[in-house]
Amino acid sequence: MAIRVCKPSLKKLRWATIILGTSNMVVVLLGVLLVILAHSSCDFQYLVPFVAVSVGSGFRLVVMVQCGLAQYATAQAILDSPSSAIVDRRRRYKTWIRWSRFALVITVLQFVGAIYLVFHVAKHKSQFDDGKFKDCFLGMISNRSSWGQKLLVFFMIMVCFVGLVQCFTGPDILKWRSFYATQDNAWKAHYREVFDNGMREALCCLGRGKYLSMSEEDEIYSVARLLGDLVAYRASGTGHLELLAGLALLQRHSHSLKSLDDVIEAPEERIQEAAALHKFAVAAYTGPLLDIGRNPLFFPCAWLYRQGILTPWTRNRRPIIDGDNWWRGHAAAFLKYVNLTPEVLRHGRVNQAKCEAAYFIVVLHHLRSVVIAIRGTETAEDLITDGLCKECALSADDLDGLMNSSDIDPVVKCSVDSSFPHYGHSGIVEAAQDLFMQIDGTAFDHGSSGYLSSLLGARCECDGYNVRIVGHSLGGSIGALLGIKLYSRYPNLHVYAYGPLPCVDSVVANACSDFVTSTVCNNEFSARLSIGSILRLRAAAITALSQDNKTETAMIFQLARRFLYLSNYQRNRTEVKDPASDFYSGAITAEDFNYPINGSQIQNQNDSPGQIF
Repeated sequence: MAIRVCKPSLKKLRWATIILGTSNMVVVLLGVLLVILAHSSCDFQYLVPFVAVSVGSGFRLVVMVQCGLAQYATAQAILDSPSSAIVDRRRRYKTWIRWSRFALVITVLQFVGAIYLVFHVAKHKSQFDDGKFKDCFLGMISNRSSWGQKLLVFFMIMVCFVGLVQCFTGPDILKWRSFYATQDNAWKAHYREVFDNGMREALCCLGRGKYLSMSEEDEIYSVARLLGDLVAYRASGTGHLELLAGLALLQRHSHSLKSLDDVIEAPEERIQEAAALHKFAVAAYTGPLLDIGRNPLFFPCAWLYRQGILTPWTRNRRPIIDGDNWWRGHAAAFLKYVNLTPEVLRHGRVNQAKCEAAYFIVVLHHLRSVVIAIRGTETAEDLITDGLCKECALSADDLDGLMNSSDIDPVVKCSVDSSFPHYGHSGIVEAAQDLFMQIDGTAFDHGSSGYLSSLLGARCECDGYNVRIVGHSLGGSIGALLGIKLYSRYPNLHVYAYGPLPCVDSVVANACSDFVTSTVCNNEFSARLSIGSILRLRAAAITALSQDNKTETAMIFQLARRFLYLSNYQRNRTEVKDPASDFYSGAITAEDFNYPINGSQIQNQNDSPGQIF
């Protein structure tokens, strides 16, 4: 049933809208009055600055009316059908966006006009000819009584006020809450459109113009729908700043961590191998992201150097990997970081579409190991994979390597089998399935030889070698799910995931602890970030805010500041050596991991890449 919406009224207007509308009207009226006073005695060229700012304010008033009408139509469309009629809703939303963008252009022009007018008046005020202004308009005003001069000063103040304040008020004319109130579905539908449009435009700016064409069920809309659901706290009357204040209250009222003596510590040999292989997980970031973090000012030069653009004569000696540029720069960047010769890099891929991971396969004869390095989040496509974090059911094929391995305890297999269905992060599951098909998917299914089988099969080059899968963040999670699929084929396989995203449920997480080692440094948020954790954090923040009866606007700002910056304790405590810095530089030792699993210490898990719930 459609929900009727009352027509726009003054109660639905934002206070900022009323103030700016009135101010722009005053600018128009004062500008017209001043022009009338001087037009009979001055040429039009002297009136241009004053006419321009007055016309700008007039346009702004017209645009504000159109924005308000478009915003009203958008809200009405969402309320009439929050879960259907997506095409009509998107059309109205884009109309509102166009008027909002036009309002932004007018705002910029008004700001520039205000600056020009100030400089124009200041310039001619300092130029006198026999005690008179050379500018005809200013001369006319100064020759009149004091009220004329006061009128000019007031006009200048209003022009500057409007130009400055409009830069901080935003495009909204009406209060969204006056329409949606506490209707959860309406807020979700509204923010789905906000996120969907914003992500498509951001991707277009990054060169992904194909995402501008909207589809109801494409990956962008799936991510936007999830994000829209996460901001449903707006239906409870909680604003964004209030939620931030609630998070700050949680931080202020947090207690010391509980004892974590029951944490399972990884064997020392696993820790040492994880440290030795960490450089391969980092080297997989062959784009500019790694260099931006390490060389903020000169990262283009650092990236071009790492890509080997300065040594083009070595191009033919570099390996060929799928999707590399013409000078084979991604292969060069990977090899330069790990400091190995070209012949060790055997296979890889850097070009990506949705849910396709970039990877590199390296053969280390001196270690009798084949290393599969999977890149973490670096491109827009990786962000889409991260955002597709709704749970999806894990099929028997996804758990094939776990259930059919002779090295897994039968009790563990029984636990997994008896607790079906199991769930995982949908984007990571799809990326792991694609990667499996890329490197070994057809080896056992159709009697053909997959790439890994051609290396590790009986009497092949790497027969009997260990298989090591490494990856950081998104790459670690994809590597863990890939390892689950491959474990029955290659019993010498082990996965090292550095700061992986939560990607499976707790049963599967515990079941693969024998061949997956996850390492999380300090309070790294990505390893704890899931839909479930966000929902719990959101609920706790709203509860904390509602229980604090003394919370006022000033306190909200104060707590927001506390939340955004380090606490006094963190700023003033004695600086100690941070093991994480050694970890990421590859110089970590086994002693550096003797810390609890949580808190502000390095943690190490000899278990799964993390739980999704």
